[in-house]
Amino acid sequence: MSRDQGTSRLMIAVIAAVALLATAMPLPRWISVVRPDFVLLTVLWLCVMTPRSASLLFAFLCGLAMDAFTGLTLGENAFALVTVAYLASKFHLRIRMFPLGHQTLTVLSLAWLHQFVLFWIDGVAGHPVTDWMRWLPVLTGAATWPLLSGVYARLLVRR
Repeated sequence: MSRDQGTSRLMIAVIAAVALLATAMPLPRWISVVRPDFVLLTVLWLCVMTPRSASLLFAFLCGLAMDAFTGLTLGENAFALVTVAYLASKFHLRIRMFPLGHQTLTVLSLAWLHQFVLFWIDGVAGHPVTDWMRWLPVLTGAATWPLLSGVYARLLVRR
């Protein structure tokens, strides 16, 4: 393994840890309702832009970490993230070629699918289904995609 690969893997691990902390950090209710799912956005960016560095196993491990940090049913986020990561990995060449506006709409649809899978699992598990504010992180996640994509491109793409 070359030095660049080790550095990029270390950087990916650091970014994944920061995204996990940013998603799981306790905040006041009015902020946490609109907080984007940074782990989802990080997994999506890695699956689309650098598919060799992030696999379904990476998405699964990030999901398990999210479940452990947030106290949800073990495997709930893991299943949802693997589902979305599979689609992002499968269509990564198409999504990469989209202009940023179309990428944002694609991220919106994938974030919606992620939230719908979580919603479905909550319904099957018998957890109370929350109100419409559950879907706000989907919109804010899509809105932060252009900014986050630019930051990740500067941090992770080698020149």
